[in-house]
Amino acid sequence: MNDFSWMAAWELAQHMAGKSISPLEVMQATVDRIERINPNLNAFALLGIEAALNEARTMTERIVAGKPVGPMAGLPLGVKDLEDAAGLVTSYGSIPFKNNLTMADSIQVARLKAAGAIVVGKTNVPEFGFTGFTKNRLYGVTRNPWNRQRTPGGSSGGAAAAISAGLVPLCTGSDAGGSIRIPASYCGCFGIKPSFGRIPLGPSPVVSGSAMTVAGPLTRTVRDAALYLDCTAGVHPADPYALPDPTASYLATIDDLPKRLRIAFSPDLGYARVQREVMANVEQAVDAFKGMGHTVERWAGSLPDVGEAWSTLIATDIYAQLGDLSEEDRETIGRTLLAAVDRTRHLTVAELTIMQRLRAELNRRLETLFESFDLLLTPTMPTEAFDAGGPPPAEIDGHPIPLLGAVAFTYPFNLSGHPAATVPAGLTPTGLPVGLQIVGPRHQDDRVLQASRAYERARPWKDQRPGDLTKP
Repeated sequence: MNDFSWMAAWELAQHMAGKSISPLEVMQATVDRIERINPNLNAFALLGIEAALNEARTMTERIVAGKPVGPMAGLPLGVKDLEDAAGLVTSYGSIPFKNNLTMADSIQVARLKAAGAIVVGKTNVPEFGFTGFTKNRLYGVTRNPWNRQRTPGGSSGGAAAAISAGLVPLCTGSDAGGSIRIPASYCGCFGIKPSFGRIPLGPSPVVSGSAMTVAGPLTRTVRDAALYLDCTAGVHPADPYALPDPTASYLATIDDLPKRLRIAFSPDLGYARVQREVMANVEQAVDAFKGMGHTVERWAGSLPDVGEAWSTLIATDIYAQLGDLSEEDRETIGRTLLAAVDRTRHLTVAELTIMQRLRAELNRRLETLFESFDLLLTPTMPTEAFDAGGPPPAEIDGHPIPLLGAVAFTYPFNLSGHPAATVPAGLTPTGLPVGLQIVGPRHQDDRVLQASRAYERARPWKDQRPGDLTKP
């Protein structure tokens, strides 16, 4: 066994715990692959190779000595450059923060490290996670391993590219409007946006006003994500939104999906348009649930299009980070990002109240839906991956779409807080991955993982890989 590039994280961890391979072997192979391939993708913006090798050496010694180690012992981990990992810069993909060296871990990273994962470096992001494609003035453009002319998506674009390219088996992500699901869909890997509060955020000097951002994983398999949630979910005193500890292991219950579920399928949520080639793959993926014995019905309802409310509320969170920048630093920030943030300065209570009323209506409709159905299926993304440097598509199959029409299926479930995952649904004729989104009732992260795992078993995707990534 000498190529660990495509092994599932849970399987790799078992081999290391069983001493058939060592964390040091795995880390050296990881570093070698990153050094060969990352220059062609720009998935990692920053690396901490020396520290990672030293930790892997220490972990190897612990395992050989028979000392206790965590369930992720020795697993190489990429950390999204919107959260802290001690000893590495958190730049947010933004020039004013290029020297923002952090001395402590985020809660999510600390829990993964406590489980034995070893941080390799920081994965690239759009500036402050603001766009659905990964490009910034500090580190440049990140490219999709399936086609380097296309984007891996955003904002966890570097993370998805790293998973898809076999650079690391696990990456942290965050999702405020699709930032885990968008790149997972575009890159053909698994991503789950857990319930709001499932994995604690912070520590942070500001509590989120939008209550939409969640932390979560990008992985190769659903089992990997279940292991990840087992190691990271649970209450934390620093996060007032954090949910109580789960009552059961996600990994232990991953194969417990009930039989004969009633599942809703919405091809458009009542307002979205989808590329023909994408929809063809999604419909085949939906049929897999019928093949498992579940009842799948096309949902006759619709959701309100909450795009404007979502984009305004998420900008208020970014304002909390950027509002006090000096004029000199403001000159280095992307114009579109800065304009969106500046608009929030003039929001009135009346305007915010209208947005929260729309949010309440969204939740009322989802409450009605989940009174009748156990799960909701939708396309994850309306299109295949677009140009690496953007902009997002302005039309689909010749029909104009609004700006947020390019991410129409993801942001509603940030406003509502429901758990949602994306699984690979197939490839378009141009060879680009398509995703199927699986949305669960409130707080039923276990159900979403179980449905994703059942789908994964019915339509395995682990052997679907990009072509040769070593050529410039």
